[in-house]
Amino acid sequence: MMTQPQPSITPKLEEPKFGFNEYAERLNGRAAMIGFLLIVVIEYVTDKGVLTWLGLR
Repeated sequence: MMTQPQPSITPKLEEPKFGFNEYAERLNGRAAMIGFLLIVVIEYVTDKGVLTWLGLR
């Protein structure tokens, strides 16, 4: 029985522009880390919690 030849190159597929993809997940993770760090800095500098700083408490 003969085997079919395998392709010599892999096609370059375009990354999806919307939805869950690697780039979007990495970007969201970095934004979350920056936001968390800013909240910690705000609490340290103002000596108040974020809820108090936002006027919710």
